[in-house]
Amino acid sequence: MKKVLLLGAGMVAKPLVDYLLNHQIQLTIATRTVEKALKLINGHGNAKAVSWTVDDMQALSLLIADHDLVVSLLPYTYHVAVAKLCVKHQKNMLTTSYVSEKMKALDKAAKEAGIILLNEMGVDPGFDHMTAMRIIDKVRAEGGKVKGFYSLCGALAAPEEADNPFHYKFTWSPRGVIMAGNNSAKYLRNGTIVEVSSNDLFKQPLKIDFPEVGEMEVYSNRDSLSYIDIYGLKNIETMYRGTFRYKNWCEIMDALKILGMLSYDRKSFDGKTYKKAMARELDVYPANMKEKVAERLNLSINSPAIVAMEWLGLFSDDLVKINEGSPFDLTTDRMLKKMMLPQGARDMVIMLHAFLVENADGSRQVIKSRLLDFATAEDTSIARTVGLPAGIAAKMILEGKFSETGVHIPISKTIYEPVLDELQKLGITMKEEWGLPENEML
Repeated sequence: MKKVLLLGAGMVAKPLVDYLLNHQIQLTIATRTVEKALKLINGHGNAKAVSWTVDDMQALSLLIADHDLVVSLLPYTYHVAVAKLCVKHQKNMLTTSYVSEKMKALDKAAKEAGIILLNEMGVDPGFDHMTAMRIIDKVRAEGGKVKGFYSLCGALAAPEEADNPFHYKFTWSPRGVIMAGNNSAKYLRNGTIVEVSSNDLFKQPLKIDFPEVGEMEVYSNRDSLSYIDIYGLKNIETMYRGTFRYKNWCEIMDALKILGMLSYDRKSFDGKTYKKAMARELDVYPANMKEKVAERLNLSINSPAIVAMEWLGLFSDDLVKINEGSPFDLTTDRMLKKMMLPQGARDMVIMLHAFLVENADGSRQVIKSRLLDFATAEDTSIARTVGLPAGIAAKMILEGKFSETGVHIPISKTIYEPVLDELQKLGITMKEEWGLPENEML
């Protein structure tokens, strides 16, 4: 029986664990919180949990040596150390995280070891690559050229749960979501490179009507230009990757950034209320803070940003719960307390690919491909759409379905085709529309 070592037992692990155990794969979950792992295993005879922390690399080396495949759900900063041990023991590895330059540097060693280090095997990144490449490869096979490509994704509360002023509830790490809002971005539009500073990230969101959901905002996601080479789109004129949010998110997040409430600068909050902490950021006396913030931002007192900050408690006399940290820590700590998706509530993952294609005969068409996936009674949508692609790929690696060795992401047909076929059977699939008129492009 093939053996998988799963590192981590976090919020997206359950569908992956269920999938592997349902296919009679022997599983060891190594985690700091054994109780979580035992809950995932639920008494299954093919699985066990072991206590392990990331600082014990000697124990990890022994575990890896005793398994056929390692699936790492650890924070991405630990993946390279795990991968080096996988190379040493000639064991395959899979992650759902973005591939780093240090991971790419292991390509030669992984090939020499005869193993695959498969990264970006979740939803975004992962499912987005696979569903995009299936269309791109089909367009090329028909003699066409992709001239423009928008790839947009969001993990959100279902519409009935978007009931706070942010219209957002966290289904995974709040810190990770908010940290992404401090990124800068870069994309190509109509042949011109557009660079967006971190300060401007939320200032001019795209407005897109998503069927069955409504009007959404989209802000640009990191470096879209790198995907021109990744997807082989040499002569493309527009390349844009973005993140979906409900209406008003961008105004609220932009306001928090302007006020310094997403800054990483370390400060003492000892004895401070939220109102006084914010007053210090604005360098004002902590009275009538709501009015002062509205004036500083040049916004109405009833604007979405002011309403959201008041609801979050940033103008309150509550004591800050952390003695030392950053305004980012303060803000995310407050969000963590007020904005987690409740147990049993529905989340959703939405995705949209929009292609402008020049056909072989010179005519043009727009292709749109959409995912709208909701939580099931058993699992959140984000857990399903991250965990199931990883679980399917893990099973296929164990079965020898992939011949690739080295460092990879799922952009080759030999990887994405069988994984997408299996996901479709599990109800995760994109709805494609071909032959739309050019004015349908975003």
